[in-house]
Amino acid sequence: VTTLQSRFNRATMSSSDNVAAGEKTRWPEVVGLCAEEAKKIILADKPDADIIVLPVGTPVTKDFRPERVRVFVHDTPSIG
Repeated sequence: VTTLQSRFNRATMSSSDNVAAGEKTRWPEVVGLCAEEAKKIILADKPDADIIVLPVGTPVTKDFRPERVRVFVHDTPSIG
């Protein structure tokens, strides 16, 4: 996501479901970051991640995909 709008997206939560493999499954350190910064941090921990950025409240499937990481964002414009 490299649009002007993506700079205003702020990550609120992200996780994957691959607990059994012992991989990192949550990134609380990305809360409050823009989506692009959050993606960089997640990819550093999980290079094979299929990161999907979605607005908070977007309906999602419940199927298990260990490589999927969903990042939910709020649209909040920068000030200053």
